[in-house]
Amino acid sequence: MAAPVAFALRGASKRYGAAGLGPVDLDVAAGRTTAVLGPSGCGKSTLLRLLLGLLVPESGTVAFAGAPVDAAARLRMGYVIQDGGLFPHLTTAGNAGLVARWLGWDRSKIERRLSELSDLVRLQGDTLDRYPNELSGGQKQRVGLMRALFLDPEVLLLDEPLGALDPLVRADLQAELKEIFAAVGKTVVLVTHDLGEAGFLAEHVVLLRDGHIVQQGSYRELVDSPADAFVAKFVSAQRAP
Repeated sequence: MAAPVAFALRGASKRYGAAGLGPVDLDVAAGRTTAVLGPSGCGKSTLLRLLLGLLVPESGTVAFAGAPVDAAARLRMGYVIQDGGLFPHLTTAGNAGLVARWLGWDRSKIERRLSELSDLVRLQGDTLDRYPNELSGGQKQRVGLMRALFLDPEVLLLDEPLGALDPLVRADLQAELKEIFAAVGKTVVLVTHDLGEAGFLAEHVVLLRDGHIVQQGSYRELVDSPADAFVAKFVSAQRAP
């Protein structure tokens, strides 16, 4: 039986001259991790922002749970960007609980959630009291993930969250993300440049080129049965010698 659909794009497009996305048709399965990858400028981040409702399609439709994406739907989604996107004047606790405070959560509920999430993402000690300039790159990403998960959203959207990290830290965080995704059981859409990362974290991989989907399926399908010369070249370029 096919998995339920979290997002459905039908003829969706958002162009910036010759760049941008679409038109594309895509179903994102609920409860699974989907990785979107491709070269720079192929439309990966545009796709993610359409899913989040930060952009409105010029043509076609983008639906979440069968309805157009609106402000209420966005509260059901968590969003993580590269380097965490943290506010420099707020502590880790302040950044992570920002939206919850805006929604009027009481202090004890926020503190309980901070404790739960700091355990989940492995931030311990006095880290909750530190400011972003006192955190490492890996710690900033963990705080960004805490903030995205704070309201217990149905969907987690990540835009190249590990792209700025050194290889050893990135490898450690990849392993931790895989465990976290399994623990929270949410729909996850991950944008990355890295085919190996996509294959490690995601059940379904979507490869874009010039704003269009050139192939989608499992990691093994892309590697073993590339749809065309571009896919074969993309796979070959990322393999270790």
